[in-house]
Amino acid sequence: MQSLALDDFTKYKFLSNVKHSPNGQYACFITHQADLDENGYQSNLWLYDVNREHYFQLTSLNKERSFIWLSNSEDILFSGLRNPQDQEKQKKGEQLTVFYRINIHGGEALEYFRVPLKVETIHELEQEKYLLTVTYNPNPATPEEKDYEVLEEIPYWSNGRGFVSGNRSRLYLYDKSTQNWEPLTGPELQVSSVQLNKSKTHAIIVGQEFIGKAELNNALYLADLAKKTVRQITPTEEFTYATAHFITDQQVIYKGTARDRYGLNENGRFYLVNLADGSKQLLTPEFETSTWNSVGSDCRYGGGEDVQVDQGFLYFLTTEGESSYLNRLNSQGKLEKVTSAGGSVDSYSVQNGQVLLIALRGLSLQELYRLQNEQEHMVTSFNTWVTENKKLAQPQPLSFETEPGVTIDGWVLQPVDYEEGKKYPAILNIHGGPKTVYGTVFFHEMQYWANQGYFVFFCNPRGSDGKGNDFSDIRGKYGTIDYEDLMRFTDHVLANYPQIDHERVGVTGGSYGGFMTNWIIGHTQRFRAAASQRSISNWVSMGFTTDIGYYFATDQIGATPWSSFDKLWEHSPLRYADRVRTPTLFIHSEEDYRCWLPEGLQMFSALKYHGVEARLCMFRGENHELSRSGRPKQRIRRLEEITAWFNRFLKDFS
Repeated sequence: MQSLALDDFTKYKFLSNVKHSPNGQYACFITHQADLDENGYQSNLWLYDVNREHYFQLTSLNKERSFIWLSNSEDILFSGLRNPQDQEKQKKGEQLTVFYRINIHGGEALEYFRVPLKVETIHELEQEKYLLTVTYNPNPATPEEKDYEVLEEIPYWSNGRGFVSGNRSRLYLYDKSTQNWEPLTGPELQVSSVQLNKSKTHAIIVGQEFIGKAELNNALYLADLAKKTVRQITPTEEFTYATAHFITDQQVIYKGTARDRYGLNENGRFYLVNLADGSKQLLTPEFETSTWNSVGSDCRYGGGEDVQVDQGFLYFLTTEGESSYLNRLNSQGKLEKVTSAGGSVDSYSVQNGQVLLIALRGLSLQELYRLQNEQEHMVTSFNTWVTENKKLAQPQPLSFETEPGVTIDGWVLQPVDYEEGKKYPAILNIHGGPKTVYGTVFFHEMQYWANQGYFVFFCNPRGSDGKGNDFSDIRGKYGTIDYEDLMRFTDHVLANYPQIDHERVGVTGGSYGGFMTNWIIGHTQRFRAAASQRSISNWVSMGFTTDIGYYFATDQIGATPWSSFDKLWEHSPLRYADRVRTPTLFIHSEEDYRCWLPEGLQMFSALKYHGVEARLCMFRGENHELSRSGRPKQRIRRLEEITAWFNRFLKDFS
């Protein structure tokens, strides 16, 4: 067995977006792999023959990252810019999307149509007619205006998308036969999701009309595609609609929350609305479970549809404990769990009752699975070489009761070449969110550190997902009960693993984990070194510079600078920076608009001001997703920086 190398992630295959053909006989999915030469990711379509249980590569130009099946089940439509002239047009700022059509039985992909629009999603209606979601701005920048930005609303930028002031996701109808396109929704409606009914005559839209400031409240809209009309069908009120899907042509199941109990992190419930009379019914009154996959891993790229409808059932994901599961719900409110294996369901497809999954299971990286008789059967073997040839550490569960009736779940990775009687350094790793979870699925950075001779330990403190609304609600408590849980977990780990050298323990984390790292070093000196990644240090600046800050900070801390500046400052790690003595590395991306660069700069500057050893590594052209989907060379450098920092202070000191 070989040791896991730092850059082994560049050899992993990441799978995403599995979709059955309309007749259910085939499925298409996408594979992604890092390309160090181009410093990007190669993405290609693969086809799975369900009956023959055979899979093979369909495209090979390395740029196919999204697709739809056409209704004949023999052809796939995908977007791309294969012509160098088209690529040059896009570089110059020209709006252009080109669609290619490929037959699954062979042959080259041929250009099918092009539109002078920036298409986000596409739905086939009838033959040669399509419903497009398009990025629209009534006042697009001209080439002469590239040297400045005009901001007129918030959010004015979005992580991973750049400046978005004035942008809307707008619906268009496109007729290929006439090459005519026309807008279906108005210029102020931001469309967050659109789903067709089975007969493809209507669409249900989750959207929000706004000028100046995007709110958390939104509404449902019904589009009549023949009449080309759109009308709002739910009242304007304090409610956030997350998803909406036709269960029949006259019934829609939607998920949402009024945020009146637990704020913006409140788990949504499912409702049934009858379009004929507008009547509404709560289908899941006792439902308190998170309805998305929040299981953390740094071994994914791409995604898939979170909610799907098949044969009268609404399928959706939940996070429960440390795992995510596929579930289904019917119009009578009957709820059933479809999968039972622990781990993470990252993408799925259901057609005529057949279920395919892209999942992380045990220490195996992503593979495609087929569900038969409630049992999962692995279809692909893209990544089996990792478990077969590489040394890996099995997560050892270590839970404890942080206070009566409240259990914190955690795990410990031992060094892969562990020797009895030897003392080892250790790293506490804190997840982001805070409403996400760690589980037992493969995490490259932690497995790498275990291969480098570290104990690695991690847990789900209060604020994490997977245990209902009460457990995840830490509004107004950031840095209090969650800090206590992390320190008690550290105590518990050190007590149960005497092989760990108490004098050589480090701490790291990203996003919320970066916030907690900043908080920890200002409240204890028990850690010999720290690495704070994409962090928050000041709730005042975070609240009014980042893409989500103006509502996230207000909701989660429970204050604004005008209602209680002291409250925001009380929960800001920067306030306690004069107490820090821990050498700290800061990792931040220049285009991280979720936790903007000044958050790291402020904390770094404060430590240097007070004479504490600190280093900041800023990544140009990267955003909040650096550790998960950043460019491969930048991901390598990030992990090198963190590992070298810990080696220096936890291993190589005298």
